[in-house]
Amino acid sequence: MSTATTFSTLDPLTRQPLGERPVYATGMLLDAQDFQDEQTYHRGRLARALGAVAGSGTLAGLLVQHRPAGDTAPEEIQVNAGLAVDRLGRLIELPRPACLRVQRWWDAEAARDGLLQADYTTPGRFISARAQAGVTLPTRAVVADVFLRFVACPRGLTPAFASGPFDALNAVSVSRLRDAYELHLVPRQNLTDTGLGLPLRPGAFTLPVEDETAEEALAREAAMDDPSVDPAVRRAALQDAVLHGYSRPADDELPRGPEHPPQVDASAVFIARVLIPVSPADPTARQGSAVLVDNYSRRFLPATGVLARWTGL
Repeated sequence: MSTATTFSTLDPLTRQPLGERPVYATGMLLDAQDFQDEQTYHRGRLARALGAVAGSGTLAGLLVQHRPAGDTAPEEIQVNAGLAVDRLGRLIELPRPACLRVQRWWDAEAARDGLLQADYTTPGRFISARAQAGVTLPTRAVVADVFLRFVACPRGLTPAFASGPFDALNAVSVSRLRDAYELHLVPRQNLTDTGLGLPLRPGAFTLPVEDETAEEALAREAAMDDPSVDPAVRRAALQDAVLHGYSRPADDELPRGPEHPPQVDASAVFIARVLIPVSPADPTARQGSAVLVDNYSRRFLPATGVLARWTGL
């Protein structure tokens, strides 16, 4: 396990703490935990606000592109610079493009049978309509998803008193943590026409069974997306989305979204789906060099100015 992953796992925000801030008094003895609790309070409140106001998804950038192999460059999936909010409300920023090497990933997944049950015939049913427009869809392809995950990377060391049963005079401790990221390309197994493995639409929720039938739920969801529906019906659907939109797991464990396979951190952000054509006879043998990237099945979090322009203001 990498150091970055270790620090990310220990992030107190993964427990979704309640808003409890330290209180100070003259003469009070303070230790490192008090300062960590101070940071946790402010980080937690900001994350809670971002998660409630914007939700998780892409704020800006993060366009995913396929880069074919060149004379000296390997084949890559490139994620351009950008900003996202993860499912805990934490900001994730890529300050520069980052790449995943396709053939290295393919060889590793094939060696551990990770491609089994991740190949599909007529794979176009698992991507957005916009990604299908104007392209030739493969007859069989491996489906894989690109995820962006928050990690905290230690930066710099500073002298510190040794802790525990030690007598070292040259002890040091990490002095900074940088909010950073990890990229993952994950083969998607067992997708179906009714279980696409994509993020829920913003505002999607499920009322208790006694409050709503399945038909009423479908009608409400449809009303949220259809401008031609009676304004009163759409207003009611929006009000219900707000009234039933609050969630906090009793065990402080973040529930997985439909886009999260078991091996992916539940806080990670889905940013793209990739179709890698394979031989009709052998799903572990690639067919050609084309790779189709769907950037449009993700959740978008448009800025207020962009929304204002889109509505004509």
